[in-house]
Amino acid sequence: MELLQSIRLFSKLAELHSFTKAADALQIGRPQVTLAINQLEASLGVRLFQRTTRRVSLTAEGEAFLAKAEEILGGVDEAVTMFSAPSHTVRGRLRIDVPSAFAVEPFMAMIGGFKQAYPGVSMTLGVSDRSVDMIAEGVDCVLRIGELPSSSLVARRLGALEMITCASPDYVEAAPALKLPSDLVDLACVNFLSGLNRRALPWHFQIQGQNSVVAPRSTMLVSDASAYVQCARAGFGVIQVPGLLVDRYLRDGSLVEVLGSFRPAARPVSLVYPSRSHLAPPLKAFAEWVSEHFATLDPRWLGVNRGSER
Repeated sequence: MELLQSIRLFSKLAELHSFTKAADALQIGRPQVTLAINQLEASLGVRLFQRTTRRVSLTAEGEAFLAKAEEILGGVDEAVTMFSAPSHTVRGRLRIDVPSAFAVEPFMAMIGGFKQAYPGVSMTLGVSDRSVDMIAEGVDCVLRIGELPSSSLVARRLGALEMITCASPDYVEAAPALKLPSDLVDLACVNFLSGLNRRALPWHFQIQGQNSVVAPRSTMLVSDASAYVQCARAGFGVIQVPGLLVDRYLRDGSLVEVLGSFRPAARPVSLVYPSRSHLAPPLKAFAEWVSEHFATLDPRWLGVNRGSER
């Protein structure tokens, strides 16, 4: 049992690259992690980690040991859960981060359902439109919108998010006619500033079945999604935004869709986490819950594509 616990500590340290973060994640003291790793290295006769004042990284021997360790831990977890332990036995902490497009009532209701089903899980929910470094910031999983670059992270495709181009009715009435995406050149447009590269996000349209990218002239750049929507409601100009975020304003008439015949293709939504094997029980439970309940959020704005993972 001591060896198995040491392997679990090793795996968590390899994931977080920090003795302090690993200790916090496992809810034990930092000296206990240090002692366990030192004893494991001594018993194996190899150095598993390179230590610096800022970061801990795996050696070549550590990389090789990690591959086998994850197989072992995955097998143990599978054996332990083979009889489907009830949800009330799942305990621990879970930190997730979601884009502001999901900081809406349907998503919060889904989170509430998860909390009721798994009362032993303590959650921290971050809402941001920047690219979160899960390892450095100790985040267990994130929701991400759009195509993902190749990486060592695991991405479970949940579905797709409908985008919409819209503006206030007063602005549309006063502005020049807007019949084609090319007409945007004559209009005021509010652009969203990407948290990843600090550049305005391009707009997409479907023209005769083909994706067309437009970089409209920007009269204002906004880095917060809520403020972005309010700029449109205040009549600053046209925006392109996830429909989920503006649904209530479309229904109350303070925003209207424009260029509806050229709606862009829906953007993929994925749940991303660091490792496919040895998922902590809270993360495993949440990943399954989101996959199962994503379709209930809002079928008008979300298409469903459960089960795919890379």
